[in-house]
Amino acid sequence: MSIARGPVRVHAPATSANLGPGFDALGLALTMGDLVTAEATAGGVEIQVSGEGAADVPRDESHLIVRAMDATFDLLGERPEGLRLVCENTIPHGRGLGSSAAAISAGIVLARALVVGGEERLDARTMLQLATDLEGHPDNVAAALLGGLAIAWIDGAAAESLRLDVDVPVTVFVPGEAVSTEKARGLLPDVVPHGDAAFNAGRAALLVAALTAAPERLISATEDRLHQSFRAQAMPDSYRLVRQLRVEGIPAVISGAGPTVLAFADGIAGAVPEGWWAAELGVDPRGTRLL
Repeated sequence: MSIARGPVRVHAPATSANLGPGFDALGLALTMGDLVTAEATAGGVEIQVSGEGAADVPRDESHLIVRAMDATFDLLGERPEGLRLVCENTIPHGRGLGSSAAAISAGIVLARALVVGGEERLDARTMLQLATDLEGHPDNVAAALLGGLAIAWIDGAAAESLRLDVDVPVTVFVPGEAVSTEKARGLLPDVVPHGDAAFNAGRAALLVAALTAAPERLISATEDRLHQSFRAQAMPDSYRLVRQLRVEGIPAVISGAGPTVLAFADGIAGAVPEGWWAAELGVDPRGTRLL
């Protein structure tokens, strides 16, 4: 068995998916993230968690990072007898900032690093496929693994992604209460009008151009007709804040499945509603990485 001696440590960024019109297709890595340290042991699973989610996440093999590591060890055909994890979480859970994608990405990169020669045996495309299989869709995990702006899609059964460099200011407004992704997805209709689908296709294309070359187009590029209004009943305060910011000319969207609101602007954190918190961030260009 070829298991690395000593601990390995990663940083896994928060992400924001959809970005308005890019439903299940666009993801952005953010300069906020979780730190996770893993070490092989003689047996058992030991997990320490501090920060976000510390009171709620499991401390056994069902922890998402451990599940991602187990799946990676299966692919590599090697695993340690036991495992010790130390998780320092800053990404809020259930807020639409990709906490599960960060956990999955962290687990895959940690497991690959613990197996000697793992980096040569497990390439970026295989990691994306594994992460997508665990997450269920590729937009958040593509951004978490690769950094920058991820355009993600499924080609047959294969997860694919194109990474682009972007440099835009980002402010997130995070409410105190979570909304489950399952609940938010459950509010979406099975069928949408052809005109709305065409509208979003055009806006998603414009959004890629706006983020990479034409930021003055961001207010139009972040318009959406496919998901945000349908989810408003689950997060009325978030939807209200999006509309308020957009009236003021600030490109704002629901981050992922919500309820966090993301705005492509800085200097606006003072607009945070009572009971929420705000953070000025940037785009993480590196993705999940060993430290």
